Amino acid sequence: VFGKDINLILVLNNLSSDHKSIRVDMSASTILYTRRTVAEILKAATSVELGPKQGKQIRVKIPYTHYGKYLTTDKRIQVTALCEVMRTNGLKLLVEKTIILEDTNIIIKLPRRVVVNKAVSLEISYANPLPEPVSRCVLLVTLMNQQVKINLARLAPRERSKIYFEFTPRRVGPLQLQVDFSCDKFSHVKGFVTIAVAPA
Repeated sequence: VFGKDINLILVLNNLSSDHKSIRVDMSASTILYTRRTVAEILKAATSVELGPKQGKQIRVKIPYTHYGKYLTTDKRIQVTALCEVMRTNGLKLLVEKTIILEDTNIIIKLPRRVVVNKAVSLEISYANPLPEPVSRCVLLVTLMNQQVKINLARLAPRERSKIYFEFTPRRVGPLQLQVDFSCDKFSHVKGFVTIAVAPA
């Protein structure tokens, strides 16, 4: 989840009946959705000894403090591990994983029934998932082809807050409400909901 430390486990298994010495070079970078690298956030190397038919785990931790300021709005991190089996003429195995960090910041609560031409109030809650305060908070609400920009107070570390948004639906049928939350430390955290507008 965005704002938390990332914990990974690399599992190595020796399927042969011989002893193996393996060098593991690990790296991680923030990337765009096109896989273009933005910044390297981790580089580590270790050696592992594996007996016949033995398996071992290598634990890797990427703290938020390492990746936070380099993350783009795509919220993607590419992790690679190059495993080289020693004394085997350079036998190598490359393991890659792309991590997409989830947002759990926006929660939209609707009343049980929404009726055309009758005012309705929605609860929109938003959060700062980071271990540091954020300021210049803005909520952009898009509904019925109109946008409303709401300036919000700063949020303390891990703080959740909420606002109430009132509107009157003018037609029966599905309406999509989209919420976009931005601040000085991250931007474009989105939430959306489809509202079923009933006849009066």
